[in-house]
Parts: sequence; C-alpha cells; structure tokens
Amino acid sequence: MPKMKTHSSAKKRFKITGSGKVKRFQAYTSHMMRNKSKKAKLRLRDGALVSEADEKRIKRLLCK
Repeated sequence: MPKMKTHSSAKKRFKITGSGKVKRFQAYTSHMMRNKSKKAKLRLRDGALVSEADEKRIKRLLCK
C-alpha cells in the first residue's frame, strides 16, 4: 500500500507541539489592521491550540 500524503494546506497552517497538541494561528490578522486596537493586534500575534473536537481531524490530515 502506498504512503499517506500530508494535506498540503494543513501542513502550512498547523504545527504539532512536543506534547502532541495541535497549534494554529489566529484569525482576523490578514487585513483591515488599522481598524483594530493595538491591544487586539498584540493578542492576535500569539498562536492558539486547536479545540479537542477538531484535533483528531487535523492530525489525520497531517498523517500524525
């Protein structure tokens, strides 16, 4: 049976942490930044973890 291929768009959007959780980037950071407060932009810089409900689906896309 051939090897599983990693989903290319998932590969660019998610990373697996050392403990096996899935890390993602924040939404609302691509445009209209001048309308957001400095505080809001500061908070959007940090990554977040994918919810437990979606974690299994993402890991399957990443072949993990």
